[in-house]
Amino acid sequence: MKQFFEKIYFRPRGLDYLWIALLSPLSVVYGSYMLMRRLIVRKKRFSVPIVSVGNLIVGGSGKTPFVIALASRYENVAVISRGYGRQSRGLVEVSRKGKIVTDVGQSGDEAMLMAQSLPHASVIVSEKREAAIAFAKANGAEVIILDDGFNRVDIEKYDILLKPAYVPNTLPFPAGPLREFSFSECFADEVVQEELDFRRIVQVAPFEGKLLLATAIANPARLEPYLPNTVVGKFYFEDHAYFDEHQLAKKMEEVGADALLVTQKDAVKMDRFKLPVVQMKLKLEIEETILESIDSYIKKYKELHEE
Repeated sequence: MKQFFEKIYFRPRGLDYLWIALLSPLSVVYGSYMLMRRLIVRKKRFSVPIVSVGNLIVGGSGKTPFVIALASRYENVAVISRGYGRQSRGLVEVSRKGKIVTDVGQSGDEAMLMAQSLPHASVIVSEKREAAIAFAKANGAEVIILDDGFNRVDIEKYDILLKPAYVPNTLPFPAGPLREFSFSECFADEVVQEELDFRRIVQVAPFEGKLLLATAIANPARLEPYLPNTVVGKFYFEDHAYFDEHQLAKKMEEVGADALLVTQKDAVKMDRFKLPVVQMKLKLEIEETILESIDSYIKKYKELHEE
């Protein structure tokens, strides 16, 4: 089922368009609900600048590396995430001013990656973002970055919407991969498009042997342009899934691989594995004008609330 929807969302061909047409009335209902919610819900104000990094499309669009790049620019910054795929509930402090205070099972993979990548920031996961904002403020946060927060229409914030370079299917769920109608991007303060406003820089550590790609990310086909020609097999898991070391070792043996090729998000869940691991490291090259606009918002917000 997952493969079926990934195909009609990201690689539709031929009869896929029939399924899209059949599901489109449900998409209109869902999109209309999300639009009404955005229009009628009142925003709650917090006396701290909040910058949201989000997207309309399901799956990876560069949110995590964008959050990391943004949070690294500020002091006394807290990153708040829902913590998808974690084995915990409620509010969990992942790191406190760079010191990691929990494990990946409690935090989730993306939050742990952010905590490991931000040596001076605090990272918090919580289903209730308002509670996490209050916690961050009480612990001295002067800037808050809200990960995947575009659809949190009840919070006053500066919305950055990341947009892929190309989306073949621009319908909302379930006929398409969008969380709202495509025109909802007009509600964002900044629409940041890949290849125009930011670019992905992917580096793979040099390795002489054969590689097995093992990954638990949404729409793993997006890794294809970055794979070295030494990849001899691919092993895909559900997004945010946890790995079994013995299962991976068996798969490596089956395809004759000498090491695993994984994303940074996958690697945080393999810290204790004894298998050889090669990482695909991703960072974003972001247009300076985008970062300057965010800096300006934060500065003006602070000046306004200091008066």
